[in-house]
Parts: sequence; structure tokens; C-alpha cells
Amino acid sequence: MGERSSSDVVTIAAPQIFDGIAMRGPGSIRISKGRIESITFGESKPRASIRLPRDAILAPGFIDVQVNGGGGVLLNDRPTEAGVRRIVEAHRKQGTTGCLPTLITDRSEVIERLAAVAPACLMLPGVLGFHLEGPALNRSRKGIHPEAEIRVPDRRDLAAIKSFGNCGRSIVTLAPECVPASMIDELIGAGLRIAAGHSDATAAEIGQAVNRGVSGVTHLFNAMSQLNAREPGLVGAALGDDRLFAGIICDGIHVDRACLRVAFRCKGRDRLMLVTDAMPLVGTNDRQFMLQGRQITLHENRLTGSDGTLGGAHLTMIEAVRNAVALVGISLVDALIMASRTPAAFLGLESELGRIAPGYRADLVAFHPDFEIVGTWIGGVGSIGEASEAYHRG
Repeated sequence: MGERSSSDVVTIAAPQIFDGIAMRGPGSIRISKGRIESITFGESKPRASIRLPRDAILAPGFIDVQVNGGGGVLLNDRPTEAGVRRIVEAHRKQGTTGCLPTLITDRSEVIERLAAVAPACLMLPGVLGFHLEGPALNRSRKGIHPEAEIRVPDRRDLAAIKSFGNCGRSIVTLAPECVPASMIDELIGAGLRIAAGHSDATAAEIGQAVNRGVSGVTHLFNAMSQLNAREPGLVGAALGDDRLFAGIICDGIHVDRACLRVAFRCKGRDRLMLVTDAMPLVGTNDRQFMLQGRQITLHENRLTGSDGTLGGAHLTMIEAVRNAVALVGISLVDALIMASRTPAAFLGLESELGRIAPGYRADLVAFHPDFEIVGTWIGGVGSIGEASEAYHRG
């Protein structure tokens, strides 16, 4: 189907609706001017513009706050409007209706190139802001990030980074122990959200950073100081502090399923977020890509450099939801909340996204019980996926 204008009135009839709080029976959603106008539940069959397949579930669209690439594009290599469009379109096909394209540690010029096009990129469907992962990381926890580019931002860097404070809801990941406390204040003052990551901080250092306004943790358990008996590290601080949201890569590779369960039991569905940390191979049949001069290879769903270091994830949000149910043993409702309502809250968009309720933006995903995508809507504008043969207009 062709995409409709967001000014159109659309009614979607669905056999099951997850409204962001609970799974509900059959109903219909009326959308006007890009927002949900009303919801009607019941067995009656209202006149509908769109009638979903009889086993489909309609839910709030997924929000991914950490996505490095997709559709064959790594944001660092193509920090352009066309590059961002390719990434978000690749992930939209897998249920993501809102994301933060993520730039990993790189040269000042690359940050500036992205900053120059960021305002225009915000007009693209699905772009909620940007995520700058670095350059202020701890070298001892660098992961796949290029050590030569890890640094405390200078005034040039800061000018470019702070400009993202005016670009939607943007995030900076940094190691709090590696920057002056005043820099955290400056970035938050510019309108940025700060997440701790790639950090070897003590729990006390994280506590001090949280007191200054740090509100997130990037890919919990990975590339950070671990929990032990006498020093809880960043992991312990994240698990124990309810002020912190935490993203987690639920691919069965980055984090052991026992740790996934611990994270869910400690943080709960309202503070733990599913993220992909996806790389360019998502949405392609390719098996290799270059990451700042290093070859990254996909084998058995694992992305690694030649030394075995994990190089991001080969993961989509619908797969993360499926894995949360299968690996963690949580309910589909909880997994969907962690993929939509919780990241919306982290970004301060809880009154706009993450719910199917009157007044909320009509960012939606429909999928089959086997987690195959039927279609997505962003601001009420639909894009129907390959799995939608049973979809039809009323």
C-alpha cells in the first residue's frame, strides 16, 4: 500500500490491542491528524479503514535508543540525512517507530558533520533524536571503540555535542569518572540526557554522577565495572538505584540469560529498556562490514572483530522482544513495555509515546504471535510489511 497523509482519518480494527498497560481484546482505534482520537473495545465490527489479520497484535511502536546502523549503513560512515534515512527505514521494517541513531566514538569532524544535518534529520519519520556514544569513555572499557579517538571533549567537541541538545531527545554516553563534574552539568544544561557507559567507575562515583543528573546506563553489563562483594561498580549501582534507566542488549550473546533475569528482577519493566546496539548488517544479507578500519564479521548471529571483541549486535527490536519472553521468561506485556513505554519515559516522552490512548501520537506496530511484523504507523502514516498478506482494507 502507499503511505497516507497524517491528516487523514484512519480507523484500525485489531483482534488484540496492547495499550501500553494491558493486553485487551478486539477493538478499533480511530486516528486523526497523526494522533489517537478514540479507542473502542468489543466484538462488534466497526467500519474500519484497516482491518488487521485475525491473529495480529497491535501495540505501541518500539523505541530504540541505541542503533548504530542498519540497511547497510553505519552512521559514522554516513552522517548524512540519506544515511540516517536508510538506518531508520531498515529498523522500521522490524517494528521500530522511534529511534536515536547512534554515533560511536569518532573524530571531531564526524561529530560536526552529523550536527550539521541533525535538525533536518529530525523531520524524518522515526527520528526522535541522536545518541552520541563517546568520545569521553574509559579506555579500559572501550570495547570496540577506537582507542585513538577516546578523549575528554575539548571546547570544539563540546560545541558540537551541545548542539544536539536542541535536536529532539538526544543522549550522550560517557564515563563519569573520566570527565570533570562541571562537564556533566554543562551537557545536562544544554538539554542532553546523560548515560553512564564504557566506564570503570565505582558505585560511589556513579552515585555522585546520578546526583548531578545522570539518568541512564548504556548496555547494562557490557563494557563497565562489574558487581563484586566489596565494590558494586557500575553494574551494582545500576541495579540498585531506581533513579537510573538501563538499556540492555537481549540477544542471548551480550548478556547471559541469568544476568538478564537478575536485571529484570532488580530494575523491573519500568526502568529496564530493550535496545539493539544494531550495526549495518541489519536488513541486509551481508556478513561483514568495516568499523573504523576494523573488519567485523557476522557468524552465528555474533558480530566480532578479528580479536573476538564484540562489535555491536545483529538484533532488531522485535527480536529483542521475542528474546525477552523466551530467554528471560517474562510476559509479552512486560517485554512490550520495555520496548516502548519505558524508553519513552527515559526520553521524557511518556505523555506522547508508549501508549495507545487518546491524545497519544499514533506510532504503532502490528505483529503476529510468531513475532513477524504486519506493519507500522508513525504519526498515523502506515507502512505495511511483507508479512501482511492477510491485511486488508475494510
